[in-house]
Amino acid sequence: MPASHATPALDHLRVAFDDPHAVASAGLLLPATLAERLGIGQAADQLIDLGDRPGAANPGAKLLTVVHAMVAGGDCIDDTDLLRCGSTASVLGHRVMAPSTVGTFLRAFTFGHTRQLDQLTEQVLAGAWAAGAGPGDGPMTIDADSTIVEVHGHAKQGASYGYTRTLGYHPLLATRAGSGEVLHARLRAGRANTARGMPRFVDELVGRVRRAGASGELTIRMDSGFWAATTRKRLRRHGVRYSITVRQTKPIRQAIQRIGEEGWTPICYPDSGVAEVAETAYKGDRLVVRRVRHLTTQGQLFPTWDYHAFVTDRVGTTVELDADHRRHAEVELAIRDLKAGAGLAHCPSGRFAANAAWLLAATLAHNLLRWIAAVGLGARELVVAKTLRRTLLVLPGRLTRSARRATLHLPRGWPWAHSFELALARLRCIPYAT
Repeated sequence: MPASHATPALDHLRVAFDDPHAVASAGLLLPATLAERLGIGQAADQLIDLGDRPGAANPGAKLLTVVHAMVAGGDCIDDTDLLRCGSTASVLGHRVMAPSTVGTFLRAFTFGHTRQLDQLTEQVLAGAWAAGAGPGDGPMTIDADSTIVEVHGHAKQGASYGYTRTLGYHPLLATRAGSGEVLHARLRAGRANTARGMPRFVDELVGRVRRAGASGELTIRMDSGFWAATTRKRLRRHGVRYSITVRQTKPIRQAIQRIGEEGWTPICYPDSGVAEVAETAYKGDRLVVRRVRHLTTQGQLFPTWDYHAFVTDRVGTTVELDADHRRHAEVELAIRDLKAGAGLAHCPSGRFAANAAWLLAATLAHNLLRWIAAVGLGARELVVAKTLRRTLLVLPGRLTRSARRATLHLPRGWPWAHSFELALARLRCIPYAT
């Protein structure tokens, strides 16, 4: 028979889903070990009290089921079934709950219960920082922003169309510059204004990071959506430095026009063109202005300046402050990672409180990945969830037992075996939460 008509060899490969010892995503041992050391399950059992509501029992196991499914790449309640196949539950350290049970658990939440879960996330943050992931007494920069979490269907409580004309929710988020971990999150209705609830959010944010162990100077960077006198006043009350983009209102334009040509300093700018910075005073703050003239063909036809300004009370040169403020764009990478890597691509429930709990569970999953990189791998830069999942988490395994000892067998020749073993050894050195 000619080779072109031969039966492909793969057609002779039999497939059988019959191995009870197989482990899907065996690398979940890393986040499960960290979650166990931080006491997430025990904290949930102590703090989350759903009373006599359906789904009230075993909140720790149910929360961990959701979080571990998110870490594995799940973005809906049905994805928790991934953890129930073969011997996968053996590397998690807790009972894996069925999707229907998880759904009942989330729907039992009210606003008060989400506050209990919020307290849990703060407690876990403090534990992770004490284990080596925190800023200690050094300075810490926080990026605050909002985002749109899309939903599908019109039976979503609180979901509505906002400025992006996308049906969804509009949560507030605060992330730590450099590490990308989420420090605080609050779900809001889709039509909420960008700055809605920001003063209270600042109170909660500053309080929780101080209690978690951040004793150094705090700086918050924001975009123009949060430029408001009430927000600046609240930040001053807490002794927090700020850097906030301003809108090009008439008073701002007039202040910029008063800057003389001798006040502008050239800077290096990523895009093609000429960029300069200068500063002036505006209502007791420093108004730092960057102007850019692009040298493209169209830009040469119309040689005008584009102005970008922000107010700040920070100490430093104009050039330094402008460069640091531009790094506020890091928050977009953290938000993208939270959505694509930790289950916040959409909110699955029809109830607002359940989706608020889903948001907080997603921040837990996101932060577990950040802390694996920071504590387990000693990473100094942001490592995206996709990279961690591909190299350390989603790898096949098989569980065997001999002489009363369990062994998790992983693929021979795995390129990132050393990183996995290093991370596991370092995470196992973290003392258990008391």
